[in-house]
Amino acid sequence: MSTLAEKGLRIAKNAVFNVFLRRATKLLGKPFAVAVTLREVAAKLDDQNSKKGPIQQTIDMVRTLIRLVGAFVSGSYRQIETTTIISGLAVLLYVLSPVDLVPDFLPVVGFLDDLALMSWFIGKFRDELIRFQKWEKTSALAITGTAPEPARSDRSLPPVAELGHS
Repeated sequence: MSTLAEKGLRIAKNAVFNVFLRRATKLLGKPFAVAVTLREVAAKLDDQNSKKGPIQQTIDMVRTLIRLVGAFVSGSYRQIETTTIISGLAVLLYVLSPVDLVPDFLPVVGFLDDLALMSWFIGKFRDELIRFQKWEKTSALAITGTAPEPARSDRSLPPVAELGHS
């Protein structure tokens, strides 16, 4: 039986994921659209908060990825390759999309392909994510004296904003 990361690698090599890579490449030039996407992925992950163990660790790292993409788009963090950001954004788009290899409306199974792809990305870019976390802590401590909060959705905001107006 293959590991979750191996399954994620197979998804990353699938033609379906290439669609998300192309979307991420186009989306990266639209900061408002990226911000909306990041908020929606955070909201989707909030629904998975009851999970513990490795699943929760993966979700926590994806929250780091959400903050990383946001910091890159805002220009506050650029110590990373643009291609890595595009891959990360493509993973987030895949997680957000109800149309992927295993439809999300299927209970539990629909989230497993998302989890596998997230696990593959985290495994491949762990050093980048950890470097960002260290930067984030030192930057936040220098500015505010406190560590950053995890990425969470704001439930008071509407779930979807119009895209294309950024």
